[in-house]
Amino acid sequence: MADNTQKDPKDWVSGDDPTTGAQESYLKTLAEQAHQDPPAEDLSKAEASELIDKMRQKAGLEE
Repeated sequence: MADNTQKDPKDWVSGDDPTTGAQESYLKTLAEQAHQDPPAEDLSKAEASELIDKMRQKAGLEE
């Protein structure tokens, strides 16, 4: 059986939907931890997910 627990955000059916409130909140928290400004632009769910991954790395958080 194939492992489908993780998909590339670009392959998400809802990836083009607007960022969720939870994603926006987490991005703000990560931006503070990474000593960066939170993203000012409107992001899609997929874009927010990719940015969260990048900011987690900058903030020194491991998965």
